[in-house]
Amino acid sequence: MQWEFIIALVLGIPIVLFPVALIWYLNIGGLYTAVRRFVGRRAERKRWAAGADGPGKRGESAGAA
Repeated sequence: MQWEFIIALVLGIPIVLFPVALIWYLNIGGLYTAVRRFVGRRAERKRWAAGADGPGKRGESAGAA
């Protein structure tokens, strides 16, 4: 290989891969956030179903005694 081609590869590969890595990072971050929200909602529904005080339980407001 000629040295010009090697220099072009060394400079071109990061330029091509950086946007790909950025989009991949954003997708993984979005999936992580979605899974955390889903797990949190499921846990809250479980607590509420088990009898823990939750909003709207028996028609009462959250601040009622």
